[in-house]
Amino acid sequence: MKYKILIVDDHWVVREGLKLVLETNDSYEVIGEAGEGATALKLIAELQPHVILLDLYMPQMSGLETMKALREKQNETPVIILTTYNEDDLMIKGLSLGAKGYLLKDTSRENLFRTIESALRGETLLQPEITARVFAATNKREAEIESHERNLVLTDKERHILKSVAQGYKSKEIAFDMGISERTVKAHLTNIYNKLGVDSRSEAVAVSLERGILKL
Repeated sequence: MKYKILIVDDHWVVREGLKLVLETNDSYEVIGEAGEGATALKLIAELQPHVILLDLYMPQMSGLETMKALREKQNETPVIILTTYNEDDLMIKGLSLGAKGYLLKDTSRENLFRTIESALRGETLLQPEITARVFAATNKREAEIESHERNLVLTDKERHILKSVAQGYKSKEIAFDMGISERTVKAHLTNIYNKLGVDSRSEAVAVSLERGILKL
């Protein structure tokens, strides 16, 4: 039995290179190729490949959009994503959509066959260098999220000032009540605006109430 492979990449040279390599293995047959997602979806429905080699960046319909469409159609054909060295975020998104592997476009013949064999078994196989990149990108994203969440935490002083603003007090009155200068109150308000992503007192109060940061 020959396993049917569909190649989807907008670069003719990449498609031809993969075809030449795949033709050296009697277990595989390239049954079709496409240069963008919409055409690929039609070929997938018509030809029913066993594995799809899919580029991420393509005109009209990207690789990720193609994978989303396959998921909506409940098509579980294994997808191996063809990637380059600058697509870490997209690779993570591809994993979340069920990609069974990633191949650098200059990958070796052995890696290509090993990844396809793994996909046919329903397994996910990542090359060591890609695994390292995915983990690094994931850790970076988590650190950014944690940093953003920390920035959203208001200090006790900021909460007190924001509550006073919500109750209608002016900066001068808040400064007198807290025993600090009016300039310091305004500095705290600027910090509050930056953390909440707003530009005014009314927006700050509205957003903090909506998020449960402030309770009157």
